[in-house]
Amino acid sequence: MVVIRLARGGSKKRPFYTVVAANRTDRRDGRFIERLGFYNPVGGENQENLRLQLDRIEYWTGNGAQMSPAVSRLVKEYAKVVNTAA
Repeated sequence: MVVIRLARGGSKKRPFYTVVAANRTDRRDGRFIERLGFYNPVGGENQENLRLQLDRIEYWTGNGAQMSPAVSRLVKEYAKVVNTAA
């Protein structure tokens, strides 16, 4: 089964997450199928802290992928920002 989740990167006390579609049995930071965006929780105000490919996320969920709770929260937040900007 495919799951859409966060994979942690960055250094100690400076996390940086990539949003990936991965097999459920693969490790959190290991192999993945496709990179769908990124999330930087400690980024400054002048930086882009969140970018997602909503069309690809919609594709994967349409094919049966499950989103983790953190990713579903980020998708809702990002969709709200994108809809108000357009």
